[in-house]
Amino acid sequence: MTNEERKAALEAIIYAADEPVSVEQLATALGEAKPAVQAALDELVASYAGEERGIEIRAVAGGYKMYTKPQHHEVVRRFIRSLRPPLRLTMPALETLAVIAYKQPATSPEIQEIRGVNTSGVLKTLLEKKLIVTAGRKQVIGRPILYRTSKDFLMRFGLNDLDELPSLKEFEALAREALGDEGIASAEGEAVAAGGSESVDSPGSAASPMPEEGGGEERKAAAVGE
Repeated sequence: MTNEERKAALEAIIYAADEPVSVEQLATALGEAKPAVQAALDELVASYAGEERGIEIRAVAGGYKMYTKPQHHEVVRRFIRSLRPPLRLTMPALETLAVIAYKQPATSPEIQEIRGVNTSGVLKTLLEKKLIVTAGRKQVIGRPILYRTSKDFLMRFGLNDLDELPSLKEFEALAREALGDEGIASAEGEAVAAGGSESVDSPGSAASPMPEEGGGEERKAAAVGE
């Protein structure tokens, strides 16, 4: 195998993989020595670093993965939004989604403890809109259901994975960019749109807190595939 063929094969594998691919995995797939694979991989990564490329290959989580370059995130989000029907969320739903995104996997009691209000109706909405999915049960008394964000969440918000989540302070701005101002409705508006059948947080609970900044290690380790 020539070096050009080796780089082409590495590019194809990294593109096809859902998770970061390690050098060991790449060497095994190609049936070649790790030093040769690493050298070809370094050249491939460098070739993607140029300004003429819209994507890059990053070393992350012990492997290599393709990502959209940050300067192109906005146009990618606009494109993704154009492919999907409009999505409307109430501020309580957006706040609950933020708790899950930054603290996942999280249970309903844990979310309620952070927000200080009953979130069962909002969780139902987020599940119906496919922004979150269940992730098994926590091994504690009562075995409550765990929730995490979905692939649809990543696509809606124009993210490759959870590592690209902005700081918590920037999350609402990201949501407005992803959904548009018209996509963030009042709690009353969503209840009416749902025919009044959905339980939403009380409009009077203005002190519904967002999660504390942090929890990065937990969310980075969380699975995002459905």
